[in-house]
Amino acid sequence: MRSPDSDVGLQRVTGALFVVSALAFAAAATILSVTFDWPDILREPASVVLPAFSAGVPGLIWIWFATAWAYGLLAVPILLLPAALGLRDDPVIRVATYAGAASVLLSLIGFLRWVFVVPPLARSYVTGDATARAAVDAAWTAQHQFGGALLGEHLGQLFVIGWSVTLSLIILRAGILPRWLGAVGLLVSIIYFLNQGDILATAVPGFPVWDLAGLLGSTGWGLWITALGVSILIRSARRRGGQVTAFADVPPGSAP
Repeated sequence: MRSPDSDVGLQRVTGALFVVSALAFAAAATILSVTFDWPDILREPASVVLPAFSAGVPGLIWIWFATAWAYGLLAVPILLLPAALGLRDDPVIRVATYAGAASVLLSLIGFLRWVFVVPPLARSYVTGDATARAAVDAAWTAQHQFGGALLGEHLGQLFVIGWSVTLSLIILRAGILPRWLGAVGLLVSIIYFLNQGDILATAVPGFPVWDLAGLLGSTGWGLWITALGVSILIRSARRRGGQVTAFADVPPGSAP
């Protein structure tokens, strides 16, 4: 049987990791946006992306590396969350947790291709002749659509939205965390889902796109993750305070 202290400690670790991962990713993504015009540059052709990437290496590679693993850290609190909330035996949250962890892995693949796949393509593009550039352009499009649009953006976002919606519904139903957190989670998940239009438009020209969905959805979701972590930390502090009060109420000498 787990002790109350260990449960409180697990909640603290889980809450802190949600906050740290959200803030670390926000910082890394902001630097990436300033240095490489991310995420807007993702929709540019190879003739724009690859020379810009080549001009930014090697520093740009390490920015992508940091961004990737800052997001990858999120898998740890996602996996710890069911136990931290006392829901380790709930089959619904268990399935959602697997989806959330899988989403982080898929997004990590999408980010890390900028570290391991894009650099040689960029070098070949800027140093090659017209024939070589045409070949690199085709290779760029293939890996960009597969590793980026399909794995990182489409599947990665859908899985994490599924995790967020499931967790938000559980919060609203059970009240294990503030119910406003569940309501906000549903709202930002819906907005984030609308960003799928921009992703599908890369394969289906003319597909309806709401340009602000990506910005509002990803920003709102990141803030919600931070609020989730803070809420778990507050819950652990209150639980710890309740334990201290309970121990203080025990008459001296009555403990076994």
